[in-house]
Amino acid sequence: MASITLEQPDKFRIGRVFNDSFAVIGRNPVLCLGLALIFSALPRFVFALWFRKTVTNVEHGGPEFSVQRVALTVVGAIGYIVLMSLLEVALTRAAIEDLSGKRPSMRDCIGTAVALLLPAIGISLIVNIGFTVGLVLLVVPGFLLLVLWVVAIPVLIQEKLGVFASLGRSRDLSKGSRWSLLSLWFPLFVALVATNFTLGRVLSHLGIPLVFFLDALARAVEQVVFSTAIAVSYVELRQVKEGTSVEDLAEIFS
Repeated sequence: MASITLEQPDKFRIGRVFNDSFAVIGRNPVLCLGLALIFSALPRFVFALWFRKTVTNVEHGGPEFSVQRVALTVVGAIGYIVLMSLLEVALTRAAIEDLSGKRPSMRDCIGTAVALLLPAIGISLIVNIGFTVGLVLLVVPGFLLLVLWVVAIPVLIQEKLGVFASLGRSRDLSKGSRWSLLSLWFPLFVALVATNFTLGRVLSHLGIPLVFFLDALARAVEQVVFSTAIAVSYVELRQVKEGTSVEDLAEIFS
């Protein structure tokens, strides 16, 4: 595939991030949706069915507390964190490879995700805990922390830094573009909440297995969009702040 030459931007532009994000997904629909099915939709669907069965058993006189059920719930929670970290890294890798003019592969994306799993989990936990605590306090601090750390995973992948160094590097890259980043992620968050609410009302009229599957599929698609947008934001920030081209970014993996 021929290398893609992008004009160096003078500032972070939300429209360009949206356009490039959906362009990446549009050029790699099988890869993006395949990763989402493997690491998000199918595991979520299976867990939802199991949890529903557990609740039904309790409603029909089964024990409310079970060591086995607690153990499986803990394993499920840990598994969810692991799978989401794998998916985010794999999708980020795919997006940057695509933007550099290469054709991303399933094997390469999964291999990168597995190699960086532990630090990716560390970053994801810190970002999500900070975002959640900020939302609980005053809402705004949560989004401020999000825009500070939003590109930490791409930094981890491309620049091979540690957990805290990646968070610090993300903070430095976002400086000067934080209001633009906030203008990007706050509407996306609101759209996500509205979509989930609407989807819940629509799916409530369908059968339980179908509801669980469609809900899991919708969450997987959301993850594809968010992870790709994060990767594109990283490329955009490096172009704006440092004049680094996507070809230069790809050199790390050559």
